Amino acid sequence: MASQATLHLTEAAFDQTLAQHKEPIIVDFWAEWCGPCKAIAPALDELAQEYQGRVTIAKVNVDEHPGLAARFQVRSIPTLLFFKGGQVIDQVIGAVPKAQIKKRLDAVA
Repeated sequence: MASQATLHLTEAAFDQTLAQHKEPIIVDFWAEWCGPCKAIAPALDELAQEYQGRVTIAKVNVDEHPGLAARFQVRSIPTLLFFKGGQVIDQVIGAVPKAQIKKRLDAVA
Protein backbone atom coordinates (compact mmCIF):
# COMPACT_ATOMS: atom_id res chain seq x y z
CA MET A 1 0.00 0.00 0.00
CA ALA A 2 2.99 2.32 0.27
CA SER A 3 6.29 2.72 -1.51
CA GLN A 4 9.66 2.52 0.19
CA ALA A 5 9.80 6.33 0.04
CA THR A 6 6.74 6.57 2.32
CA LEU A 7 7.08 6.74 6.11
CA HIS A 8 4.65 5.02 8.47
CA LEU A 9 4.13 7.15 11.56
CA THR A 10 3.10 6.07 15.04
CA GLU A 11 1.86 8.11 17.98
CA ALA A 12 5.14 7.45 19.79
CA ALA A 13 7.37 8.70 16.97
CA PHE A 14 5.15 11.33 15.33
CA ASP A 15 6.56 14.54 16.85
CA GLN A 16 10.15 13.33 16.73
CA THR A 17 9.82 12.37 13.06
CA LEU A 18 8.32 15.74 12.14
CA ALA A 19 11.14 17.52 13.99
CA GLN A 20 13.80 15.50 12.11
CA HIS A 21 12.53 16.52 8.68
CA LYS A 22 13.25 20.05 7.50
CA GLU A 23 11.41 19.52 4.22
CA PRO A 24 7.59 19.65 4.04
CA ILE A 25 5.79 16.47 5.08
CA ILE A 26 2.41 15.29 3.84
CA VAL A 27 0.70 13.01 6.34
CA ASP A 28 -2.01 10.77 4.91
CA PHE A 29 -4.55 9.74 7.55
CA TRP A 30 -6.08 6.52 6.23
CA ALA A 31 -7.53 3.10 7.15
CA GLU A 32 -7.28 -0.33 5.56
CA TRP A 33 -11.08 -0.56 5.04
CA CYS A 34 -11.34 2.88 3.38
CA GLY A 35 -11.98 2.65 -0.39
CA PRO A 36 -11.13 6.30 -1.17
CA CYS A 37 -7.90 5.91 0.85
CA LYS A 38 -6.92 2.99 -1.36
CA ALA A 39 -7.88 5.00 -4.44
CA ILE A 40 -5.39 7.81 -3.73
CA ALA A 41 -2.59 5.54 -2.44
CA PRO A 42 -1.01 5.00 -5.89
CA ALA A 43 -0.91 8.76 -6.54
CA LEU A 44 0.76 9.35 -3.16
CA ASP A 45 3.31 6.62 -3.91
CA GLU A 46 4.10 8.27 -7.25
CA LEU A 47 4.45 11.68 -5.60
CA ALA A 48 6.74 10.19 -2.94
CA GLN A 49 9.06 9.07 -5.75
CA GLU A 50 8.77 12.30 -7.78
CA TYR A 51 9.45 14.57 -4.79
CA GLN A 52 11.97 12.34 -3.00
CA GLY A 53 14.44 14.52 -1.11
CA ARG A 54 12.20 17.61 -1.35
CA VAL A 55 8.98 16.40 0.30
CA THR A 56 8.29 13.46 2.59
CA ILE A 57 5.07 11.47 2.34
CA ALA A 58 3.95 9.74 5.53
CA LYS A 59 0.95 7.66 6.53
CA VAL A 60 -0.99 7.29 9.77
CA ASN A 61 -3.43 4.40 10.10
CA VAL A 62 -6.30 5.94 12.09
CA ASP A 63 -7.43 2.53 13.38
CA GLU A 64 -3.98 1.85 14.86
CA HIS A 65 -3.32 5.45 16.03
CA PRO A 66 -6.66 7.07 16.92
CA GLY A 67 -4.93 9.55 19.24
CA LEU A 68 -3.21 11.22 16.29
CA ALA A 69 -6.47 11.43 14.36
CA ALA A 70 -8.13 13.03 17.38
CA ARG A 71 -5.20 15.40 17.97
CA PHE A 72 -5.48 16.80 14.44
CA GLN A 73 -9.30 16.65 14.38
CA VAL A 74 -9.38 14.20 11.49
CA ARG A 75 -13.04 13.34 11.13
CA SER A 76 -13.03 12.04 7.57
CA ILE A 77 -10.55 9.92 5.69
CA PRO A 78 -8.55 10.19 3.64
CA THR A 79 -7.25 13.45 5.08
CA LEU A 80 -3.89 14.82 3.93
CA LEU A 81 -2.22 17.28 6.28
CA PHE A 82 0.69 19.32 4.95
CA PHE A 83 3.31 20.12 7.61
CA LYS A 84 6.19 22.56 7.38
CA GLY A 85 8.33 23.40 10.39
CA GLY A 86 6.18 21.08 12.49
CA GLN A 87 3.01 23.11 11.80
CA VAL A 88 -0.02 22.23 9.68
CA ILE A 89 -0.03 24.64 6.74
CA ASP A 90 -2.61 23.04 4.46
CA GLN A 91 -5.02 20.12 4.23
CA VAL A 92 -6.95 18.12 1.66
CA ILE A 93 -9.95 16.03 2.67
CA GLY A 94 -11.22 13.21 0.49
CA ALA A 95 -9.95 11.38 -2.55
CA VAL A 96 -8.78 14.08 -4.93
CA PRO A 97 -6.91 13.81 -8.24
CA LYS A 98 -3.13 13.56 -8.19
CA ALA A 99 -2.91 16.92 -10.00
CA GLN A 100 -4.67 18.66 -7.11
CA ILE A 101 -2.30 17.16 -4.53
CA LYS A 102 0.67 18.04 -6.74
CA LYS A 103 -0.52 21.64 -7.01
CA ARG A 104 -0.68 21.91 -3.20
CA LEU A 105 2.72 20.24 -2.93
CA ASP A 106 4.30 22.69 -5.35
CA ALA A 107 2.94 25.56 -3.25
CA VAL A 108 4.68 24.32 -0.09
CA ALA A 109 7.79 22.60 -1.45
